[in-house]
Amino acid sequence: MIGEAKVGNEDLNLCFEKLMMVAAGNSEGVKMNGVGITEWKDIPVELLLRIVSLLDDQTAIVASSVCSGWRDAICLGLTQLCLSWCRKNMNNLVLSLAPKFTRLQTLILRQENPQLEDNAVETISKFCHDLQDLDLSKSFKLSDRSLYALAHGCPNLKKLNISGCTSFSDEALAYLTNFCRKLKILNLCGCVKAATDHALQAIGRNCNMLQSLNLGWCDNVGDLGVMSLAYGCHDLRCLDLCGCV
Repeated sequence: MIGEAKVGNEDLNLCFEKLMMVAAGNSEGVKMNGVGITEWKDIPVELLLRIVSLLDDQTAIVASSVCSGWRDAICLGLTQLCLSWCRKNMNNLVLSLAPKFTRLQTLILRQENPQLEDNAVETISKFCHDLQDLDLSKSFKLSDRSLYALAHGCPNLKKLNISGCTSFSDEALAYLTNFCRKLKILNLCGCVKAATDHALQAIGRNCNMLQSLNLGWCDNVGDLGVMSLAYGCHDLRCLDLCGCV
């Protein structure tokens, strides 16, 4: 829970139920720790975050603009965000949200049409240092700049999906593994330029916590790279080599 007030789960659930009754037109007042709730701005942080947890991500973003109190609570309390619903201007949306949602641990930016550019990923890396799960799949516009930025800004990454990001090089991927050593799940499906023996040697050397690796259709993968994984990634449980001729 975030906020100064310490509220038990039973009290929180009771207040939440009463608040819903008031919203439906019930005249009974709502009190929490002796404080009356007569307007939305009076909602305690804990209760606000409970409400936000029931909303879709798009509505949560809108709610963060209601007032400064809601903005601070939501921005500090929200740890998961998916923007895959954004069909246009995702890049600008990320540029505006990343400096606010600094506590994010999971960020899903999967796209049907490529929108993200390097400056968005650089902004994420600058502000979201707690990020553990990042999905950048189908981000065809991204270059090595993005991987270099993630290496320095998001060292706590445990799950990274860059499938379909065809512009990344093996040098940039190898560089990333020098800093993101906590990776457990890595999806490189279709990353033909990035997934080479050189990069796999770096993964085997640096990512000994790796459990799942997708190398589907990465036809530059050879014996040396696979052997490096076998020797270095002792906890590897899932390996996809589909199309690696």
